[in-house]
Amino acid sequence: MSIERVRAHLAQFGAEGRIREFDQSSATVELAAAAVGTEPARIAKTLSFMVGETPTLVVLAGDARVNNQAFKATFHTKAKMLSAEQAAELVGHAVGGVCPFGVNDGVEVWLDESLRRFETVWPAAGSSNSAIELTLDELERFSGARGWVDVGRGWRDGE
Repeated sequence: MSIERVRAHLAQFGAEGRIREFDQSSATVELAAAAVGTEPARIAKTLSFMVGETPTLVVLAGDARVNNQAFKATFHTKAKMLSAEQAAELVGHAVGGVCPFGVNDGVEVWLDESLRRFETVWPAAGSSNSAIELTLDELERFSGARGWVDVGRGWRDGE
């Protein structure tokens, strides 16, 4: 099960006990925000793409959408999201629980600038009813992120 894989991954940082599991679904930004009791923007949603031959995760704030032009400028390819089946197979987590922890070898993780507004954020933890609150530093370290990108839109004033 994916949440067990995430728990094992987070154990190397001593954070496995911080995973919260809910009786209700947290599979969407809105459901996750309700489950943890925070604003939807603070949910760190993980979107999965194929960049060339590399499965690539981009973690964005819950209120951000992908800016296709910025994505193409950053990754030199069109933003093509993985299907639910591809995400499960290539990333190692099912849609609704996709997160940047405990992923398959060869998956790249990037963090979006839209997250930097917050001291802590809530990414999923491998299942459709789990999450963990992390500082941005923890998110970066625990995910093994390659770096920060600016491919989100709709979260800045005036966008």
